[in-house]
Formats: sequence, C-alpha cells, structure tokens
Amino acid sequence: MEKLKADAAALDSRTAWVVASAALAILTIAYGAPLLSAVALKPIAAEFGTERAAPAAAGAFTLVGAAFGGIAAGWLSGWLGIRRIVLFGAAMIATGLVVSASGGLLHLYVGHGVLMGLFGTSCIFSPVVTYVSRWFERSRGAAVAMISSGQSLAGALWPVLFQTGITEFGWRWTMLVFGLFVGGAILVLAAIFLRPPPEARPLQRGARHDPQAGAPVLGLSPNLAMGILMMAIFCCCIPMAMPSQHIVAFCGDLGFAPQIGAAMLSVLLGCAFLARQFWGWLADRVGGLQTLLWSSLAQATALSGFLLMRDEAALFAVSAAFGLGFSGLLPAYVIAIREFYPVKEANWRVPAMYFAGFLGMAAGGWGAGVLYDQFGYYLPAFAVGIGFNIVNLVILLSLVLRQRSDGLPARALAPADTPEAV
Repeated sequence: MEKLKADAAALDSRTAWVVASAALAILTIAYGAPLLSAVALKPIAAEFGTERAAPAAAGAFTLVGAAFGGIAAGWLSGWLGIRRIVLFGAAMIATGLVVSASGGLLHLYVGHGVLMGLFGTSCIFSPVVTYVSRWFERSRGAAVAMISSGQSLAGALWPVLFQTGITEFGWRWTMLVFGLFVGGAILVLAAIFLRPPPEARPLQRGARHDPQAGAPVLGLSPNLAMGILMMAIFCCCIPMAMPSQHIVAFCGDLGFAPQIGAAMLSVLLGCAFLARQFWGWLADRVGGLQTLLWSSLAQATALSGFLLMRDEAALFAVSAAFGLGFSGLLPAYVIAIREFYPVKEANWRVPAMYFAGFLGMAAGGWGAGVLYDQFGYYLPAFAVGIGFNIVNLVILLSLVLRQRSDGLPARALAPADTPEAV
C-alpha cells in the first residue's frame, strides 16, 4: 500500500519533470552525432571524391540501424532497465563517431549504420521516450513533446558549433572530440537521473483509461490499425528528412556561405523545439490523431516554400515554418499509441512505430541525395517529398474521420472524466 501511494504521487510530479529534463538533455546530446555528417556533407564528399549521395547515405544508415535496433532495445529496457540500455547506447555512439572519423567511406558507414544506429541511437530515442511517457498521465503530451524536442534542440545548438569546428580543425577532429563528449556527458546524466518509472495508478478522477489488450482500435483490429499508423509515419518522415539533411548543401548551391546554411538548419530545428511545446499542449486537449493531421498539413505547406523561395531572408522564414510544422509529428504518434493501446505494450509498439519512421527518414535523406545527383538540383526531391506528405494527410484524415464516425473521444478517458461520474 505504501509503495502504491509513493508511485501514484510520483506521476506528473516534480520528480517526473526532473527525469524528463534529464531525458531531454540526453537526447539533445545524442542527436548531435548524426547531424555532424549532415553539416559536413560537402567536405566529406569532396575529400572522398564522391557524389553527395555517398556521405548522405551515412545518415540514412544511422536511421536504418536505429529502426532495426530500436525494437530490441525497447524490449530489453523493460527487462534490464533504462539506465543500462542508455549507457550502452552512449558508448556505441561515441565509438561510432571515432570509427567514422578514422578512415574512408566504409568506416563512415560502419560507424554510422552499425555502431551509431543499430547499437547507439536505437538505445536512446525510442526507449527514453517510452520510459518518460510512463512518468505522466495528465501532462503526457506536454512531457513527450518536450523530450522529443531533444532532436530539434540538438539541431539548434550543434550545427553552428560543428561548422566552426569543421572550418577550423576539419570534420575528422570534430567527430573525435564530439564522440568523447557524448560518452562522458550521457554517462553522468544517466547514472544520476534515470531510475525505474512508477507504476500506473488505479483509475481516478482525471486519469486516462488504459485500453484493454486486443480491443479494436478505431473499429479495426489492433495490428491493422498499427500497420496503418506505421504507413502514415513512413510517408511523413520522408519529406521531414529532406531539408534537415540537405539544407546546408542546398544553401551552398544557392551561393550562400556555409555558415548561413548551418544557421538556417539551426533556425529550422530551433523553431521545431519551441513549437513542440505547442503541439504537446494541443495533444493533451484534442488527442494524438488530430494533432498529427494539423502538424502534417503545416509540414506540407512549409515544404512547398522550398520549391518557390531563393532569397536568403525568405528561406529563413520557410525554414522556421518547416520546423513549426514537422515538430508535432513524432511525439503525437507516441501519444496516439498510448491512447489506443495498453501501457504494457508500449515497450514494443512505440519502437515499432519509430521503426517505420526511421526508415522513412532514411529514405528521405538518402533519396534526396540520389535525386540531386540525377537532376543537379533539389527541386525534384522536394516535389517528391510533398507527394509523400499528401499520402500521409490522406491516411491521417481517414483515421480521424473513423474516430469521429465511431463517436470515440479525442483522448481515452477514465470513467471519472465523464459528466455522469463527476
């Protein structure tokens, strides 16, 4: 009984927000690693004497590795505990950066795909997001949005610093130094702040209802609904990855200095960090599906701006709008999973969802490089990205309409939330 009271008190508590803040710091540091090869895309291609698709594939391999490793890491985190999984992932990211900086294109691929992806970021993002979601009930959307902002905060913080390091010391030394920083910083944060999450408390006033295992989802079988959501996240992550991976090179093609491209990437991901707090607030009020629909519409609208704008100031505005749009997507998928599936399934359903998302990001980042090499400019890549975004919008709209036609609430509520119970 005393343990139950302590666990219940911890949900949505000050301790929960301290844990979430530490998780945000861990993700911010970890997600700086794959950004380094994106910032150094042109120097790496020039040094290796390859087309841009070759170094762009390193980021794609990281995402593919994370996609496959994330499901196993999510399951293992429930067995071994989040701290051990995160510490192992941090060590692998650090090792991956060292290997990537030590040789040629093969070293870059092994360091990114196997070490940083399969064994590194796979142990950081999905397990940590799932872990933090178990600390919250009322503010789950805000908390998940906040920690998911680690990727955006990394983009706001690291590219300008990376560009300075690459300019002064070269991309290899920059990778080595950042690798040592990743290993040391995450080790300290994980050892101090990551602890077992509290057990979910019994249903009470204002609590969210935990769905039953095997219950229909939006009138569909649970796994069919899951497959449709995975298709949706794949389609929205293809366009999401294109500006993030290629905006520095895109700006260089337009004649802007490398520092301008790095600053534009920082603006894009910095706005995403700020906007995610809004999307989290919205998800707590209208639910995950409707948040996904609005965020996807905003992403598609902003991406079309890259087709039209060539002025520096206009592209900064488009980058900011794109960050505003895409920032609501990844956390809202987690909220949707937690709304429609029982908490005991979260350790494998959330990584499975991100499996499809990471594959979409990998396809978008690498595919944009391939299309650039084919046509000599980025407009065809952005047009293809808009096409996938439209498919995502159609899927999400159909799910929202099913939710409304079935009379389902935007978020799953306990009986105590109904007027009769009040």
